[in-house]
Amino acid sequence: MSSNHDTDIVIAGGGLAGATLALALARCVPELRVTVVESFPLSAQALPDCYQPSYDARSTALAWGSRLIFDQLGLWSRLAEHATPIRHIHVSDRGHFGATRLHASDHQQEALGYVADNRWMGLCLVRELLETGVSWRAPAAVTGMEPRQDGVRVFVGEGRGDGEDGGSEALTAQCLVIADGGRSGLREKLGFRVNQQAYGQHALIANVSTSKHHDNTAYERFTDAGPMALLPHGPTGQGESTSALVWTLDSETLDDLLARNDAEKCRRLQARFGWRLGRFIHIGECSHYPLTLQTVDESVRPGVVLVGNAAHTLHPVAGQGFNLALRGLMALVEQLQRAASQGQPLGSLAVLNRYQAHHRQDWKQTVQFSDSLIEIFGQSMPVAAAARDIGLTGLDLLPGAKRWFGRKAMGLGGRRPGISPATSGQREPAGNKP
Repeated sequence: MSSNHDTDIVIAGGGLAGATLALALARCVPELRVTVVESFPLSAQALPDCYQPSYDARSTALAWGSRLIFDQLGLWSRLAEHATPIRHIHVSDRGHFGATRLHASDHQQEALGYVADNRWMGLCLVRELLETGVSWRAPAAVTGMEPRQDGVRVFVGEGRGDGEDGGSEALTAQCLVIADGGRSGLREKLGFRVNQQAYGQHALIANVSTSKHHDNTAYERFTDAGPMALLPHGPTGQGESTSALVWTLDSETLDDLLARNDAEKCRRLQARFGWRLGRFIHIGECSHYPLTLQTVDESVRPGVVLVGNAAHTLHPVAGQGFNLALRGLMALVEQLQRAASQGQPLGSLAVLNRYQAHHRQDWKQTVQFSDSLIEIFGQSMPVAAAARDIGLTGLDLLPGAKRWFGRKAMGLGGRRPGISPATSGQREPAGNKP
């Protein structure tokens, strides 16, 4: 690539999205020089020799399509060591008869998706990246950017970018990828316009133990107070099993619930969810955040592209947020791979617009799918409830409709990026390691 740049791609953010993009570029376009700037300290010596799952570990639902992507990147065999398969999905409307059930066997697959701890996914990604030529700056933060005729100048500050740490440098690159999350300060600093639609709800996240085994079933339960999901999670203890809970609540109910002890939390959860998993025995550490649909009018500019939660955040009702982001990352890699092979500037608007055009349809459909579920199941009028029951029952009985719904849940059905890993499972020589 062009030698008049310090690096080819700067990725601002080394979380799940940024690290996955770095690995995909290392696998698919190994001739590119990639620099990841991450605010949290990172070193090879800090990586644990073994992984001990924590009861309170936060997790992510990975669709079957995401498993195929990680397989293509040579990461899945490692991820699968601590990933819980989802073999069944049960969708129901509390207090009504309608329900839909999906089974992996109906799609001739071993699972519809998986649930994996975020920390485990991060460790797997970093371990793989240690064996590539990807360069890391950590702890550091991208503090600004200015366009150049042949790319961008990226300003990198030491530490976490909060203004308290000294030292900074400027890197020239062909393209800056902003992957620092839904609260991206860099996105705001560069003037990207963000659209936010508040749902007036909060998501409470926790792991729970139940007296009945989850049988690798993910439950999506719609209630008059909002949707809730229970995902099979982690190994099970004797006489109980663990599920990851996503519980949608209004702010007043959330505040009241957080003030209660664990036994009372379990009792209230029992009243909302029911007894399909038996008795709720224990609820772990609770975290929560307000729910908004967040989109960006323009996700690309000359030399700059937003990815992951920096580009869009969804309601967690359908578990599609990270899966959509992952497909977007692969669409970007496809266009960067094509540009590199044709000698085109990686940050040119023509290249980045091609990425946006390929990803936009998937983005629109996924946002509409998630948002429509909230709209349909958020109505409490008797006529709307009856229509939902008929819809869920019909979905369960009509093979074509059920297959379409299943493929959406599995992250399939859309266009698959035509990426081709150049290493074919072989590892690149180690470069600048964390």
